[in-house]
Amino acid sequence: MKEGVTMSHIEIERIGIMERLIRGEIKHEQASQLMGLSIRQCKRLKKKYKEQGTEGIVHKSRGMPSNRRIKPQDVLSVMAEVRNTYHDFGPTLAHEKLHEKGLVSFSVERLRQAMIKEGIWKAKSRKMIKNHPLRTRRSCLGELIQLDGSPHKWFEDRGPGCSLIAYIDDATSKWLYAKFVNSESTWSYFETMKDYILKYGKPLALYSDKHGVFRINASKDGSAAASDSHGYTQFGRAMNDLNIGLIHANSPQAKGRVERLFGTLQDRLVKDLRLEGISNMAAGNKFLPTFLESYNKKFSVTPAEPTNMHRCLNAHENLDAIFTIQDERILSKTLTCQHENILYQIKTKQSAYILRHVKILVSQSQDKTVTINYKGKSLDYDIVLSQPKSIDAGAKELNHAVDAIKATVVSAKPSPTHPWRKFVINNKNTKERNLVYQQ
Repeated sequence: MKEGVTMSHIEIERIGIMERLIRGEIKHEQASQLMGLSIRQCKRLKKKYKEQGTEGIVHKSRGMPSNRRIKPQDVLSVMAEVRNTYHDFGPTLAHEKLHEKGLVSFSVERLRQAMIKEGIWKAKSRKMIKNHPLRTRRSCLGELIQLDGSPHKWFEDRGPGCSLIAYIDDATSKWLYAKFVNSESTWSYFETMKDYILKYGKPLALYSDKHGVFRINASKDGSAAASDSHGYTQFGRAMNDLNIGLIHANSPQAKGRVERLFGTLQDRLVKDLRLEGISNMAAGNKFLPTFLESYNKKFSVTPAEPTNMHRCLNAHENLDAIFTIQDERILSKTLTCQHENILYQIKTKQSAYILRHVKILVSQSQDKTVTINYKGKSLDYDIVLSQPKSIDAGAKELNHAVDAIKATVVSAKPSPTHPWRKFVINNKNTKERNLVYQQ
């Protein structure tokens, strides 16, 4: 017997069983039961033990390379593709893309180890996990929709920055709707909410953060708004008109589904847009349904109950009228009112005394069309005075507002017939430049 034979605990136990079998203390049937082998295999093992001794017990594949081992050239070819196309992808996402193209035949972990060895991926230290109280999912689709927006360089350096507004269902984690917009403004949420309702119906409730679009965050005296304030923003008023509940989360962790969604999208979606060569919002919005379908197949879950809680629109609910900027005004004794720095004069065939000091509703659509209503009836008007209006912008809309102002500013240039253009520089005399007037 050679020295240094490596054996497992199971193989060491088999030596004692073989000795008892050879001495006749037990039969082949009993020995096979003790070793967990068939009687036929037990006889083969007994024969090898008699011929080779302890070495006959040791498995012959020990120390030999596995028949299922990954070939080094396969790993090298995959890593070449990763360096060329997926150099900033994480191992999981890179493996998915390679698998879709049929370029990888091994696991994500094997790819991760290869990326770490090549210096493409750096192993991350495990973060300390903060415990937050868990909340049970809602049981039905459409019962609670989490919505939020994320300003980001979605097209990297290929296009301008923009915001992505997303709606995700709490019961299924299904990404139901999304759209690229310039910024998180009231009009952007009006537009996306209208598209959502036309596609799915009215959800029971929306779950949002405390952005100024959803909640009045300051009272008239400048102090912080009370939690039981009954004031509505324009978006909140529209949701109230549609009988859709609007709930505000007290922390990002409370609406963790949509927060985690954006964490995933800022990695996966950005890279998919790059692979598709998309560099603007129009092309991005065309691509989103395809990405949305693929995402939902991977990450959505089945709801606890099959009931769909989305509701149909009522006959009196006109989305075009509801999703407008609406403000109440009181007509003066001369039947004028002011809105957005514009003075309106009401025209009426009735006696002016009837409309003096009455409350009217001024509605402005996204295309700046203004409608003035009194008791549900539209009033005719003339514009008396129009003054420039200052722009109100929150933190998320500030950059977009500045860009809009910058685009309207045109540098002053003299006209083609300006007298200055009649002067030319005479460079014939190198010592002195004379201005010659062309008459």
